[in-house]
Amino acid sequence: MMNYDYIVVGAGSAGAVVANRLSADPRNSVLLLEAGPADHPWTRIPVGSARMITNPAVNWLYSSEPGASTNGRRIPVPRGRMLGGSSALNGMAFVRGQALVFVSWALLGNQGWSYESVLAFF
Repeated sequence: MMNYDYIVVGAGSAGAVVANRLSADPRNSVLLLEAGPADHPWTRIPVGSARMITNPAVNWLYSSEPGASTNGRRIPVPRGRMLGGSSALNGMAFVRGQALVFVSWALLGNQGWSYESVLAFF
């Protein structure tokens, strides 16, 4: 039986970053668990997300509950189950937050969160 200092469940965007940061210290033994595959050919091209949207090997196939605002329909809620998680399933879409939101965070006292401060990370 193997022993680990840390076990990170889910290799999506957040889980992968957490595991990377923990494993940067060579004294730490880290296990990163993911339910799906490490890779899928359709993740490499934007149109591939349409091919993965109904594929249970890489998508948990969650959906919303039927509701009045959806006329009783269930709406698909894609959630990735592969290395990269939902970020690997998103069709390479990229949306940057509004500059004013970051400015307001900085004005509330959150140092390092101004738009200019975070722009380098985008």
